[in-house]
Amino acid sequence: MTLTLDTPLCAQLGCDVPVLLAGMGGVSRWELAAAVAEAGGFAQLGMVREDPALIGREVKALQAATSRDFSVNLIPSATEAGLLDRQIGLCLDLGVRSFTFFWEVMPEVIARVQKAGARVLHQIGTEAAARAAEDAGAMVLIAQGVEAGGHIHGEASMLALVEAVAARASVPVVASGGIASGAGLVAALAAGAQGVQCGTAFLATTESFAHDYHKQRVVAAQAADTVRTDIYVLNWPAHAAVRVIANSVTQGLGFALMGHDPDALPREVIADEGGRPILRYSTDSPLRNTSGDLEAMALFAGQGLGALTDIPPAGERLRRLVAEARALLSTR
Repeated sequence: MTLTLDTPLCAQLGCDVPVLLAGMGGVSRWELAAAVAEAGGFAQLGMVREDPALIGREVKALQAATSRDFSVNLIPSATEAGLLDRQIGLCLDLGVRSFTFFWEVMPEVIARVQKAGARVLHQIGTEAAARAAEDAGAMVLIAQGVEAGGHIHGEASMLALVEAVAARASVPVVASGGIASGAGLVAALAAGAQGVQCGTAFLATTESFAHDYHKQRVVAAQAADTVRTDIYVLNWPAHAAVRVIANSVTQGLGFALMGHDPDALPREVIADEGGRPILRYSTDSPLRNTSGDLEAMALFAGQGLGALTDIPPAGERLRRLVAEARALLSTR
């Protein structure tokens, strides 16, 4: 089998290289999305549960910064129905042509945006979810392995899930979870993916809206420094696992990293995000406009962070990853 970076996914999404910016809530805003798009990747705005006014500003700013296509990432099953309706309606009114959904598959939401002529990418964590998303009309499946940072919706490793999903899917499969190098991209292609989605690799860039503290913790950590836990569960469905860099909160749990009841957790304000109080155990990660006890917040990071040693511009990060992949492919 001959592997190439010129996959059919690139033509479908209108990008030059098969690398997607993950739609990280709070982090993947217009500045980062524009940098990735202009460097040839496919950008996704992370607008999870955001106010439509903010979404409008972000979409318009991104449209002004690049002529490239992009996607808006929303979480239908974790968003109040009225808010989700306003989010989607606004995006469609602004000419958004691609949506990325995650968590539970909601066929009626997929049908709505497709009826309006928009493309749907769906991130999944299991083979069953992949079948449900494809049956509902998803045109791209993003197979997320347990190595991923942030919210994790399955138990399988990235390569095992990609191989299983790609073997039966009739739509392109994108690999996600722990990919931060050209070697990871090549491994994903060999498993049957047509591209990769990177989150942590782009979180640690200059354009990322993550707080500098979060970026510095990422480049200083190794894979073994991350843990999978459901302690950061406020604002999300119960028992939803996340991968974060270990901190005082997770270390205080001992071996009790899973099985936490959100109703039993105290509501204690530990930080402020532009005037919005941030609670301990919430799913909020520290952003540029956050102040307070940043160390105790959710420092999302995937297991590929060991490949990250600096905080370059996003375009440079993408070019390095692609150059490494091309060099590896040339020796095959």
